[in-house]
Amino acid sequence: MSASEFSFKVGTRLDGHHGRSGLISTPHGDIATPAFIPVGTKATVKAVLPETMKEIGSQALLSNAYHLYLQPGSDVVDEAGGLSKFMNWPGPTFTDSGGFQVMSLGVGFKKVLAMESVGVQNDDVIAKGKERLAHVDEDGVTFRSHLDGSKHRFTPEVSMGIQHQLGADIMFAFDELTTLMNTRGYQEESLERTRRWAQRCLDEHERLTAVRSHRPYQALFGVLQGAQYEDLRRKASRDLEALRGSGGTEFDGYGIGGALEKHNLGTIVGWCCDELPERKPRHMLGISEPEDVFVAVENGADTFDCVNPSRVARNAAIYVDAGRFNINTARFKRDFTPIDDTCDCYTCANYTRAYLHHLFKAKEILAATLCTIHNERFTIRLVDRIRESIDSGDFQAYKTEFLGQWQGRIKAPAN
Repeated sequence: MSASEFSFKVGTRLDGHHGRSGLISTPHGDIATPAFIPVGTKATVKAVLPETMKEIGSQALLSNAYHLYLQPGSDVVDEAGGLSKFMNWPGPTFTDSGGFQVMSLGVGFKKVLAMESVGVQNDDVIAKGKERLAHVDEDGVTFRSHLDGSKHRFTPEVSMGIQHQLGADIMFAFDELTTLMNTRGYQEESLERTRRWAQRCLDEHERLTAVRSHRPYQALFGVLQGAQYEDLRRKASRDLEALRGSGGTEFDGYGIGGALEKHNLGTIVGWCCDELPERKPRHMLGISEPEDVFVAVENGADTFDCVNPSRVARNAAIYVDAGRFNINTARFKRDFTPIDDTCDCYTCANYTRAYLHHLFKAKEILAATLCTIHNERFTIRLVDRIRESIDSGDFQAYKTEFLGQWQGRIKAPAN
């Protein structure tokens, strides 16, 4: 096992922007970038077989360290031979550090913290009617399980140990997630704490890589915080790029994370990529809406993940090129056409809007399966086309064409 098993090669660059195509190589296969990485939180994309995810074009999957630590336990996944073998997924895998779930669940916000800053800044922010379940100190985070209330503790070393046992090809350093409600002073303190934790992650990653030489190499990405502040984002980028483990190990890539305002997404990604080395991949944590994807790619993001395509599918929300609409509304009861006659997914080839409408009204599990297949394929296909447009020199034209028809949430697709 050696770091040479992981590499990144830049392909075509976008003129005047940080965006590019490229190729990430891992022990479990290659990822052509830009790439959307679907989220299989608990070692499964909810309602869909891993084999199906391969069939619809997924190049890699991301699972959550926090959830797999609690259930079934990272030791169980390790004994199974690692995440890929455990879930019968043949391709590359990612795991996050657990930091997002510890903090977001710990303050009651579940999967979404903020995409806009509203209200008064308050470092004790917590979701309405919720109890604080996570407490940060210099060494790590103490939290209670959202499953049974049992007490647990994550430190940088614990997160690295869990992720090494999970065996993903790409994993992330343990960081403190802040919200847009936090004060500037706390953002500064948190950023420095995340830097110190990143150093500890590198050191522990070095140690575990040597101890676990029987396993394929796992790449480690540092995570950039700093909320909406330019100086903090740039400082985080420079600080993490300069970090080295005790044996000289550096981060294999970088994750751009944290709460941010949606309208500042491209600007913030650009600040980070101004400072980061071009030779390493950059992962944008938690985006998948088409307008965000174009902005993130143009400004330098190579890969990104999000639960949204599968989560909204389970609630009857469907993506087409014009926007997102709900299939369970009355107008589709007798609509015997596919979701999208230009889509090449299994659902569109075999089922009608009327049938999907029926499944949701009847509360049948198959509804989630068929709609998730479509939404994941829609997002993967969109990013595939973005990558092709970069390589062909047509990115700006494709961006203009697609966003010219995209309307966000719509009542129904045009006939």
